Amino acid sequence: MLSQSLTVTKSKSIEGRLAALVREMKPSGIRKFFDLAAGQEGIISLGVGEPDFVTPKPVRDACMIALEQGKTSYTSNAGMPELRQEIANYVQTSWNVSYDPSDEVLVTVGSSEAIDLALRALIEPDDEILIPVPSYISYAPIAAIGRGKPVEVQTNASNHFKLTAEALRSAITPKSKVLIVSYPNNPTGSIMSYEDWLPIAQVAEEHDLIVLSDEIYAELTYGTKHVSLASVPGMKERTLLINGFSKAFAMTGWRVGYACGPQPLVAAMLKIHQYTMMCAPILGQIAGLASLRIGLSEKDRMVESYNVRRQAIVDGFRRIGLPCHVPFGSFYAFPSIAGTGLTSEQFAERLLLEQKVVTVPGNVFGQGGEGFIRCSYATSLPMIEEALVRIEKFLQSL
Repeated sequence: MLSQSLTVTKSKSIEGRLAALVREMKPSGIRKFFDLAAGQEGIISLGVGEPDFVTPKPVRDACMIALEQGKTSYTSNAGMPELRQEIANYVQTSWNVSYDPSDEVLVTVGSSEAIDLALRALIEPDDEILIPVPSYISYAPIAAIGRGKPVEVQTNASNHFKLTAEALRSAITPKSKVLIVSYPNNPTGSIMSYEDWLPIAQVAEEHDLIVLSDEIYAELTYGTKHVSLASVPGMKERTLLINGFSKAFAMTGWRVGYACGPQPLVAAMLKIHQYTMMCAPILGQIAGLASLRIGLSEKDRMVESYNVRRQAIVDGFRRIGLPCHVPFGSFYAFPSIAGTGLTSEQFAERLLLEQKVVTVPGNVFGQGGEGFIRCSYATSLPMIEEALVRIEKFLQSL
């Protein structure tokens, strides 16, 4: 009895000592629906933001050879020099932005670590972090962990969820310091053109904002080429370009990303990185290097497949009565379910329980996502077609 009493006392003591910020932080809204689906038979998932392809064989083979050669050590904190050089070459060729690989490129443990490092390097307590929504669910929590204040900037479907200068200006205060942009966008699939970026660049310069440009879906565009905000005149000096290999190269589990930007910011991020992560996994870096050297054609083949699925899912949603704007990037569709009279969470939960289709309610991506659901088309065409059949049955039952 004494042992049990001591155990309970210690447990309560530890819980009481957790940081209030972490105690009050909500779990991922996406995780709830994956947990509901766990163990159920016959589930079709449109919820996972992960390619259904495996890492291309030439890349896997390069890693097998490296493993046989005993390449299992640490690398430079900043990443393998040859990988940083290839990243600099790739960014220059793909998006017309030049970086010095020696001190303006940092290899990270996925693009998520790059976002975390940048915010920790930049944020002072109560600095405001401007986040256009709907957006990737991790931005606000990471900003809050860094003792910053996340501030939502609304976008809307009538403008294809593009960020506008007017919306950005309306959210700016004297405490605004960092703007996080993510185009092609998760969850909406929206993109920004060069002309779209010009007024945003003007506002960023007027208010001296530092921009984190999360471009993890840059390679996944359809019918138009991605434009990096860093390529707009005057923006390279205040923009951190963040990307990685997870989405376009089907390397989610390898955990390799990168950040390119002004030397003082990259150096500050490197300080934190070397004390926390030390370096990105060497085999992941070797896989990234192989992807840039011999895997580009495989990447293009995957993009062609996503494009076929994109057209099928958008046409399907429109046919069954769910309005859906055309996503020109990423691998997500974002149909409106407002006409059903259900909230996003009600719709997603009932669809899962009644028809066994996993989607993600739009509200988890910020206030502007209410009335929508996110559906990933990074799954096979037959699965997409069957999911649409089930969703139509669900709509007919309402």
